Amino acid sequence: MVRQRSSDTQQPNVARVYDYFLGGAANYAVDREFVKRALQRFPFVESVAKANRLFLHRTVRYLLSQGVRQFIDIGSGVPTMGATHQIAAEAGGARVVYVDNEDVAVAQSKLELERDGDPRRHTVVRADLREPDELWQAVATSGIVTLREPVAVLLLAVLHVKQLDDAGRDVGPASVARLRELISPGSYFALSHGTDDQVPDGRATKMAEFAAMYDHTATPVIWRSQSEIEALFGDFELVEPGMTWTPLWRPEYGDSSEPDLGFSDPSESIGWAGVARKPRPQVF
Repeated sequence: MVRQRSSDTQQPNVARVYDYFLGGAANYAVDREFVKRALQRFPFVESVAKANRLFLHRTVRYLLSQGVRQFIDIGSGVPTMGATHQIAAEAGGARVVYVDNEDVAVAQSKLELERDGDPRRHTVVRADLREPDELWQAVATSGIVTLREPVAVLLLAVLHVKQLDDAGRDVGPASVARLRELISPGSYFALSHGTDDQVPDGRATKMAEFAAMYDHTATPVIWRSQSEIEALFGDFELVEPGMTWTPLWRPEYGDSSEPDLGFSDPSESIGWAGVARKPRPQVF
């Protein structure tokens, strides 16, 4: 049985908060109030959220250039404001499965996909990262992607949300390790993750205070160091330029209409990001 996160609309939820930071409408008054309070104390987080979404855009375009046509977006929240299927449409024919474990996000995603998706190529499934085998089965039974063939698994701004088991332990890294085992050789794995490591003076303290705001929500967060984030890729081969701050990853796949986020230094994005590929078995 897949455990579900609370869909309590009386508490702010990180997915809906992120949607509001991006300018979306799939959020509630409680989420908007949370963002208002956050921006009063941490005005930089709006640009951080937008930098992560622009990393998604560049990642999808890069993967399309590598021939990838199957995407699994885990912890997707609500697919609005330049979501995976919208960017993948630039190449045509791409298939996207969104995965989330929050009831409201899944319901809103269905509505969004009815509006601008294609039921033959786009869907959302309700599943939980903490149950990777069940999640993978839900993706398989969706009929949208063929898991025997390479896919791109996206875990963007997800793993800094604590994936707590019934004993209160963060099982996110173990769940990711299992996903790495499940995906077929030649597949890609992309992630971004918030950090308080190597950030500008004073920003680490701000990050700790920002995390504390989430402690009293259904989605508490954890910041990891660069080395801890890189370890999430396991033995997968990082593609160039390796792990970077989110604005520095493959800027050539950006769009000329992208906004200037106002960072004086890329580390102000407080997010490490990278894309890796699962090696194919060597044939002797």
